[in-house]
Amino acid sequence: MGNKLLLPAGLYALIDDSVRPDRPLLEVATAAMAGGARVLQLRLEQTADRPALQLIRAVVAVADARGARVIVNDRADLALLGGAHGVHLGDDDLPVAEARRLLGPDALIGATTRCAADIVRAQAEGADHVGLGPVFDSRTKPLKVSKLGLDGLRQIAATSPLPIVAISGIGLSTIGGVAKAGAHAAAVAGALLEADDVEARAAALVAAFFGR
Repeated sequence: MGNKLLLPAGLYALIDDSVRPDRPLLEVATAAMAGGARVLQLRLEQTADRPALQLIRAVVAVADARGARVIVNDRADLALLGGAHGVHLGDDDLPVAEARRLLGPDALIGATTRCAADIVRAQAEGADHVGLGPVFDSRTKPLKVSKLGLDGLRQIAATSPLPIVAISGIGLSTIGGVAKAGAHAAAVAGALLEADDVEARAAALVAAFFGR
């Protein structure tokens, strides 16, 4: 890559293969980018490794042409082989420091966090951004953790040393508030992927995030 990448602000599109599996993921990802998403996370828990690798490479090709970034959920190996721009790591995935060794200094590496102390630790381990939540209750990935709400998000964002991607339950009616609370980006899955017109919904989410 050669230069440290920066995480784009705004809509962080969660392209989850468990949401609307009837839709080809490449088409969905392309539509999200056409609507203005500049960062996509590919969450491919239902997809076998070989087709997942093919999909990652195809999405990266479109993203590179559009100036967007592609992050692979959980799998640093697939991110590396697929030419993705980074990886997002949860509590049970590779440690951030090991993923950094694998992907190099320029890759985008995000870590799931629940509180301010988690963010400080993620930074020390080599993450350059974090996913923080749950902000609201999620329909696509329920979590047994107390939700932060906008007030909790605002308090943590005020002192966070890393850019925050707010996660869980965010939709068209709440993404603007998430942005005002200090999130650098907002992860959206169901409210984007379940829309009849993904491109139009992405555009509406982008506009709401930036208060247009």
